[in-house]
Amino acid sequence: MSLGQMAKQSGLTKGYLSKIENSRKAPPFSTLVKIAKALDVDVTFLISGDTEPKAPGNMKMCIVRAKEGKGINPKMNVHDFYYESLAYKKQGKSMEPFIVMPSFDKKTRRFTHDGEEFMHVFEGPFELLYGGETYILKKGDSIYFDSSVPHCGRSIGKKRAKVLVVLYSPKRS
Repeated sequence: MSLGQMAKQSGLTKGYLSKIENSRKAPPFSTLVKIAKALDVDVTFLISGDTEPKAPGNMKMCIVRAKEGKGINPKMNVHDFYYESLAYKKQGKSMEPFIVMPSFDKKTRRFTHDGEEFMHVFEGPFELLYGGETYILKKGDSIYFDSSVPHCGRSIGKKRAKVLVVLYSPKRS
């Protein structure tokens, strides 16, 4: 796929995609979702460091055992967030579950992507900026929202928050 085709299918500019391709820009997760849709692969393929996407096959379920989760490719720094994919073995899925340990950065820009998002805080506190509002989520709190509304989050305690994040994206056609 050419850079021009990728730009058209992802809605991103050729210049921005070129910076990502040449490791001059670390894309936010919402951008990775757009690129994955354009490539017709799961977003976990982009962040796992795998060199070949897994064939969808007829897999009805997958089990990822403790300590088998795939962390984000260490060469990619996605705004100092740590992502661990919890279902990378299942391809063609509509939901992407992750454990996320967000940075403390106050300047995190807000993101949007198609679909919905669910978060459950295992360790907190965690600050979510959603639309024009700020929400403080503590250990045990959950939130479900439309991810097309600008949003971002960050750790605000003495140590990083640990959050289960499940992204739902409409299936690729």
